[in-house]
Amino acid sequence: MTTPRRWWRGASFRFAALYALLFATSMAALGAFVYWSSIDVIERQVADTVQAELRGLAEQLAEQGLPRLREVIEQRSAPGGDTDNVYLLVGPGGRRLAGNLSTWPERARPDGEWLRLELYRTLEHTEPVEVGARAFELRGGARLLVGRDLGAREALRRTILEAVAWGLGGALLLGALGGWLLGRYLLSRVETVSRTSRRIVDGDLTQRVPLTGTGDAFDRLADNLNRMLARIETLMTGMRVVTDSLAHDLRSPLTRLRSRLEMALREHDLEHPEKPGGLGDADRQVLEQALSDVETIRGTFDSLIAIAEAEAGITRVGLARVGLDELVAELGELAEPLAEESHCRLVAEVAEPLAIAGHRQLLAQAISNLLDNALKYGCDGGEIHLVLAREDDRAVLSVADRGPGIPESARAAVLQRFVRLDESRSLPGSGLGLALAAAVAKLHESTFELQDNAPGLRVVWRFELAEG
Repeated sequence: MTTPRRWWRGASFRFAALYALLFATSMAALGAFVYWSSIDVIERQVADTVQAELRGLAEQLAEQGLPRLREVIEQRSAPGGDTDNVYLLVGPGGRRLAGNLSTWPERARPDGEWLRLELYRTLEHTEPVEVGARAFELRGGARLLVGRDLGAREALRRTILEAVAWGLGGALLLGALGGWLLGRYLLSRVETVSRTSRRIVDGDLTQRVPLTGTGDAFDRLADNLNRMLARIETLMTGMRVVTDSLAHDLRSPLTRLRSRLEMALREHDLEHPEKPGGLGDADRQVLEQALSDVETIRGTFDSLIAIAEAEAGITRVGLARVGLDELVAELGELAEPLAEESHCRLVAEVAEPLAIAGHRQLLAQAISNLLDNALKYGCDGGEIHLVLAREDDRAVLSVADRGPGIPESARAAVLQRFVRLDESRSLPGSGLGLALAAAVAKLHESTFELQDNAPGLRVVWRFELAEG
């Protein structure tokens, strides 16, 4: 029984998530580039503005001296001036001469280097502001600091961050939607191939992958698959013709040979070898052995054809609803006389009615082979258990004996054709019983296991129950 797949484990979700992640990562990288570029441009503009102010003040100082510089700074830092600019002129002892700062900042070294300071302005500012500034030492020990408020930079930073956040959210949404749509499209094309493959596995070799006519990579793949399928169908049809021909050409002479041997035994009074023209004991044994060999050859031939058809899935299209409980009960009744002849007891336990989708003839042949093997190798005067039970949504068939069993290392090998263990080579058989059962199990998409019965062998066969 297959468990339902969670939607977040599906390929569509993974594809959409990956697509959205890549899309959002690209947007984040682009936003970071815009952010740092914009911040850098703003800071360069502030630095250029400060530099222009310094050049103007330097000209005033050079032309008219410190009093004129003080007067200009007072004018520019007055309430009617540019409130984003910062000025401070102090005398040799550090006394404030002009400007909109109260004291000289400790971190402001008068070496002309670019500074970032958090300052308290004297005009209507109670919170510190970030200022970009330059400081110089003038002639006579006076010092001058000129800066500009970086609030515009901070406002731009917040604006860009908000835009990037909204952009990332939109990118994730659009990326997820686009990834989901693209994933659905791609997976629908893949599902078309998968659905066609499942029908072919079920035995319908006439199925082909449909083409959309776009000529894209999927169409080219579908075209190559269809060519391959056409070739496989041709080969399988040829194999079917060969097997049908073999079945007809070999079964017919084997059947005629069997009939002639039986007629020879009937026409001659084998029970009275002293009768003139009758057969002696030696001739009778030769005819009976020949008749037995013919039956063995026919059984081997039929088993090989059944294995080939089951492994190729040729008979899968013929699966129908089968009452497994009725079939097992019927086969158990037929095997009871054989168990008595082998001096053992067949214990059959069939539970409630259990139906599967199966091929009744192949199932009967496979289960009969399992019972024959148990009677042949695992009887020894004990019991053979044939059990059919329900396990959740599955039907479990088991055949258990008390014989020598099969070593775990050899259990995979005995499911192959013509493989027989050394201990069983002295007994009649062709080594096809378990191979046929394994092929029929594969045809029915069921599980087939060989287990230890301590002592003996237990064959456990699990089927999915038919719906309804």
